[in-house]
Amino acid sequence: MTTETSSVVGAALLDRVRDRLAAEPGEPTPARVAAALRAEAGGVLGDSDLLAALRHLQTELTGAGPLEVLLADPDVTDVLVTAPDRVWVDRGHGLEPTTVTFPDEAAVRRLAQRLALFAGRRLDDAQLWVDGRLPGHGQFGVRLHAVLAPVAQGGTCLSLRVLRPATQGLEALRDRGAVDPDAYRLLLRTVRARLAFLVVGGTGAGKTTLLAALLGAVDPGERIVCVEDAAELVPDHPHVVRLVARAPNVEGVGEVTVRDLVRQALRMRPDRIVVGEVRGGEVVDLLTALNTGHDGGAGTVHANAPDEVPARLEALAALGGLDRAALHSQLVAAVQVILHVHRNPGGARRLVEIGLVERDPSAGVAVVPAWTLTDGPGPGAARLEALLQRRENSR
Repeated sequence: MTTETSSVVGAALLDRVRDRLAAEPGEPTPARVAAALRAEAGGVLGDSDLLAALRHLQTELTGAGPLEVLLADPDVTDVLVTAPDRVWVDRGHGLEPTTVTFPDEAAVRRLAQRLALFAGRRLDDAQLWVDGRLPGHGQFGVRLHAVLAPVAQGGTCLSLRVLRPATQGLEALRDRGAVDPDAYRLLLRTVRARLAFLVVGGTGAGKTTLLAALLGAVDPGERIVCVEDAAELVPDHPHVVRLVARAPNVEGVGEVTVRDLVRQALRMRPDRIVVGEVRGGEVVDLLTALNTGHDGGAGTVHANAPDEVPARLEALAALGGLDRAALHSQLVAAVQVILHVHRNPGGARRLVEIGLVERDPSAGVAVVPAWTLTDGPGPGAARLEALLQRRENSR
């Protein structure tokens, strides 16, 4: 790029091009960027300078700048920016600092705004945070979250999660030690007996990975309808329909919620309904579906232990207008098994407990251990075995 072009393509021109593109629907394609550049440059740029400026703007408007090399690393799951000189990554073994830096806070803010634009969102002094999805970097793209100052006290805070497909089979998880051989046999029977189950665990514990593996063990003749907030489930199964929620655009319209999609899934002749992550009022629709003939369904829930699941679902059900007593009644009738996955400090992800959902006179619902990684069969083992045999004999 010539010196003259460098001076022309300055911050003011970038801001004008960015504002123009943000006011228009659709992604900032090269053609749209070129048109916006010509309009905002007012004919100042020649053909060679226009081409050089376009390349520069494409990087400015759609690239991840110094973070590109981190996002391209196949082992990286998360990239976090907390300050211009503090960039962290997670490669499956916890957070670790990188040598990547930004010139200043303004550079981090500009990158966050560029990424927001690419995700079709707005991020400025009137809208200080953004949540969206960036295309590229693999089949599923990158989940974006950014917060600007003054909400972020230390300056712009940027969080990027690379959405990698969960495709490993149950046998692969067993072979690499993520699932114990005894638990593997119980899981296969749980899926084939069409028991409904929830996979629970903390952030990054491997919930989606285990769920995808279990769905891969479903009978090939069954139709699975998966509903997700962000596309991650890719089970090795011949008949999967995947529905993905959509956030509103910059005008605040066009939103499609997970709850909307669960209701649509009921009309799509599903053999199994799966919610990638239950995080809101859709729990009411899912439990209703599982109680009205759609057995064998599944989902994941963020909970740090199986005995936290009832309380967690109570809070979510309240968002959907379901009170505690009704939630407990629905839950104990709809879901039979809880699978708890855990990531240890070294980064290893394992199935650590299989629990049985039972009615409890005092608590309403209890999750009783049927198998644990440390102790093997638990207090609920005999009752789970009886339930499995009853289902297997009825098929």
